[in-house]
Amino acid sequence: MPAALDRLKKRSEFLAVAGTNRRYTTPGLVLQARQTTSDEHVGIGELRAQRSAVRVGFTATKKVGNAVVRNRARRRLRAAVAEVMDGFTARPADLVLVARQGTITRPYGDLKNDLRLALKKLGIGQ
Repeated sequence: MPAALDRLKKRSEFLAVAGTNRRYTTPGLVLQARQTTSDEHVGIGELRAQRSAVRVGFTATKKVGNAVVRNRARRRLRAAVAEVMDGFTARPADLVLVARQGTITRPYGDLKNDLRLALKKLGIGQ
């Protein structure tokens, strides 16, 4: 994942994104989004230049499979985000990518296309 993207790590951050009910579902993933202002991402004493406009979180439920399968699904999603978001201009947003059962079996190129389509449909970037 590029250094420019920050991660969502706290449960409250994931719930805030889920609470907006903005999501787009594809065969390979579910993308949830919450528009933010860049000021929301800046903590006390942190330089704005060090923070990204986009923060990303990854999750996979037990429906996807056992721990090994869930970890593999999250790794595939992280790799797809790293490639798709590299050089991507996006509005400030918090994103949560939810793995589906198809995340593991879907061809990697199709998974990246799913992510691009979801970002476009939710108006996150070009």
